Amino acid sequence: MTPHGTTRPRAKLAALALLAACALAGAPRALAGAQVEEQLAASVVSGLQRAIGDNPVPRDYAERAGVRPWLSEMSRRLAQRMPDDAARNEFLATVHYEATRAGLDPQLVLGVIHHESNFRKYAVSSADARGFMQVMPFWVRLIGTPDQNLFQLRVNLRYGCTILRHYLDVENGDLYRALGRYNGSLGRPEYPTAVMAAAQRYRPDTSIAAVQAAATVRTR
Repeated sequence: MTPHGTTRPRAKLAALALLAACALAGAPRALAGAQVEEQLAASVVSGLQRAIGDNPVPRDYAERAGVRPWLSEMSRRLAQRMPDDAARNEFLATVHYEATRAGLDPQLVLGVIHHESNFRKYAVSSADARGFMQVMPFWVRLIGTPDQNLFQLRVNLRYGCTILRHYLDVENGDLYRALGRYNGSLGRPEYPTAVMAAAQRYRPDTSIAAVQAAATVRTR
């Protein structure tokens, strides 16, 4: 083979490698922090394991009288972020169900998702937090099973809501400190303040124009 015959393929491969590296560098990353792994008492681990036990959203959940109006309103508010109707409705029904199951305000959970992943199912942070609620993989090792995929909708929301509920219990109901723990920024006000502001955008009394404007700015 001539020298030119060997140089050109190598140059082409190098160029492709450079393009791939640039693409990875430019890929959107989540802005989440990272939950800190801590030593948990056996009784706490057992309780968390029970909390994440699989319990699918009931088939009629979205049609229940206390749920349907919320789903309808939130669906309108998220239409720009999640254009697929079926995926959006499944997402919202799961958010409401898992938040309620964990004793959390669904608006708060939307605020966490808004700030953590910008509603991206496959978001990954620089700390390797994953999915809508940016759950750290060590939680699967601590309280779950290897077959649980943190990019799966129900798994991610079940873990995220359970973890936030756990931190609320640890902090005796102090939401700001619980959110700080969730983000790995305990003691700093930026993250709790941002989440509460994001949650407010999805309140029924917040104008949908304001929500859509925020979505436009965030996705530019």
